[in-house]
Amino acid sequence: MSAPVVEDPTLRHRLSFGEAERDGQRVGRVEIWVEPGGGVPPHVHPVIREDFEVLDGELQLLAGREWRTATQGETVAVPPGTRHAYRNRGTETAHAIAWVSPPSQELEGFLTDAAALGRAGRLTRSGIPRSPGALLQAAVLSEHYREMVVLGSPPMPPLGLDRLLMPPLARLGRRRGYVPGAILGPQSA
Repeated sequence: MSAPVVEDPTLRHRLSFGEAERDGQRVGRVEIWVEPGGGVPPHVHPVIREDFEVLDGELQLLAGREWRTATQGETVAVPPGTRHAYRNRGTETAHAIAWVSPPSQELEGFLTDAAALGRAGRLTRSGIPRSPGALLQAAVLSEHYREMVVLGSPPMPPLGLDRLLMPPLARLGRRRGYVPGAILGPQSA
């Protein structure tokens, strides 16, 4: 039985999660299909290593300060703590696997919650919340997953400022009923 696919219309990619054995160790396996024009903004995983293996098409990957174009059969390694992103500037859907070490249920939770915000129309293409309620939802996510992912580039506030702003916004969001895993919370937001 295949894993369910998570659709993210805002970032124009689809994701499927699982685990596998790779090079003698247990790793997370995130299968990614990126539509033309799709991709994710720069971010950092403090303790997760990702190896992006391109299966089909062409994917541009940022690892540190440099963008690199990877094609079928190529792998780009992203060590923990490295700012990274991916995008598809081609005309065909790019297909890749992100091998995640150590495996992370938190990564799956974050990406699933972020995709739910996108499907609900709560984020702009660049990831900016469209309403005060969406801002509170994003703050709840940012606080809940902050040990696993740091969204330290626009549209998020700079790192020092986000540590001041996000906790009170997340508290307000939780009081309004927003929780990870059911991030859409109250339908009136």
